[in-house]
Amino acid sequence: MWLLPFPERELKEAIHFCEKEGIRHFVCESKELDIEGFSHNPKNRCYICKHELFEKIINIAKEQKIEYIAEGSNMDDNGDYRPGLQAVAELGVTSPLRHSKLAKEEIRILSRNLGLPTWDKQSFACLSSRFVYGEEITRDKLSMVDKAEQLLLDLGFHQVRVRIHGMMARIEVEPGEFSKVLENREKITKEFKTYGFTYVTMDLTGYRTGSMNETLGE
Repeated sequence: MWLLPFPERELKEAIHFCEKEGIRHFVCESKELDIEGFSHNPKNRCYICKHELFEKIINIAKEQKIEYIAEGSNMDDNGDYRPGLQAVAELGVTSPLRHSKLAKEEIRILSRNLGLPTWDKQSFACLSSRFVYGEEITRDKLSMVDKAEQLLLDLGFHQVRVRIHGMMARIEVEPGEFSKVLENREKITKEFKTYGFTYVTMDLTGYRTGSMNETLGE
């Protein structure tokens, strides 16, 4: 089962983690592409999605008599354009990591000390964040991005993003892994084209979160 716009591996990891830790787990199918206006990818796309998603989660919580809803943003999220945080505030969802003034690196250290297997897990964001604002988000293109990023992870890259511009893929990896992209250039290019990309490029700035937000000032 694949719950767009998240890859199947994320769902499987969540299910495994909750089973291992004995945590009750409810899968909420938000069906983002069915939300009015979402697929047009406006600048407030994240707000539209988060508002609808948290409303569904709140309903599940009420049914299960769960008093509080929490989400995982941290202090590093305060430094970027995050319209989804507006929905968090409007719906009264708590943000314990931000409220505790914890940043990503501190969370990783604490997670490692607690023995959590996710302490060095790659940063991940909704696959819709790989699209230029205004470019239509489709099921086929989400699948292209998912397959492309999975290939890079399978090749051993630690932190990846595959941004989509029309039919062009823009690969972001850590600068220390640039040479690895070139070493696997033929395989990456060949596979990406089977997924539907016409052009395959590498971003010389390297991996960074929210790089699509760099177009907001244009």
